[in-house]
Amino acid sequence: MAHKLVKGYGLLNHMEFITPALVSEEDLVLSHTEDYVQFLKEVTPETQHEMLEKLRRFNIGNDCPVFDGLYDFCRTYASGSVYGAWTLNNKLCDIAINWAGGQHHAKRSKASGFCYVNDIVLAIIHLLEFHERVLYVDIDIHHGDGVEEAFFLTDRVMTVSFHKFGDYFPGSGDIRDIGHEQGKYYSVNVPLEDGIDDDSYLFVFKPIMRKVMEVYDPKAVVLQCGAGSLSGDRLGCFNLTIKGHGECVKYMRSFNVPLLLLGGGGFTIPNVARCWCYEV
Repeated sequence: MAHKLVKGYGLLNHMEFITPALVSEEDLVLSHTEDYVQFLKEVTPETQHEMLEKLRRFNIGNDCPVFDGLYDFCRTYASGSVYGAWTLNNKLCDIAINWAGGQHHAKRSKASGFCYVNDIVLAIIHLLEFHERVLYVDIDIHHGDGVEEAFFLTDRVMTVSFHKFGDYFPGSGDIRDIGHEQGKYYSVNVPLEDGIDDDSYLFVFKPIMRKVMEVYDPKAVVLQCGAGSLSGDRLGCFNLTIKGHGECVKYMRSFNVPLLLLGGGGFTIPNVARCWCYEV
């Protein structure tokens, strides 16, 4: 739906639209364990009842069901993010976009919150091959836990997440979670309350991100644009408009640093599509 809107507004005339080759199993094990990737490759709706122990171990079930084409689905959205990183690394563009990406909850060896493969972690690993420091920013209503966890011990990636905190999935993202060892102070969490609107959100977002950009001086930025933070979202509880959400994207673009834009959550589908088209 987002793609059709982008196309309908003639925006593809101002972009290069690319269908990348699918990532391989070797690519996926850069951010996931071999046994987990192998499981995603093998499991089907017909065989899942024979793999109950693995279903439990890899957290496959309620939020993350088995369906036909699961493995290729994961490879498809991960490919967009990895190829986006490749285009930035090779200076073929200054902004790359993959609205199918942004699956920020997936962990190294388990699925979580509708996310099976963490395309963001994969993309950042590729960006680190060419960029000394990478900044990850998450404006989804849910905490970007899988990405934070992956880079919790390093100072080469700073993660900044603005999210609803408290009795809310995934339950992580306390303001006191700041990273560990080499990564201490390189994880930034901004826990927010229900109902925050555009003015209040930007009042927090802009000063924090201005200081992060000034102090950390990243050489590439990955921005997860999950639209669950929009007003009227079926699972969300924030009060952002599309314009307010888009202002965050516009602000990060103003620093003129190579930028990878990714999708993420959002459960009132027409609003999600409108939001991402607006941000394009």
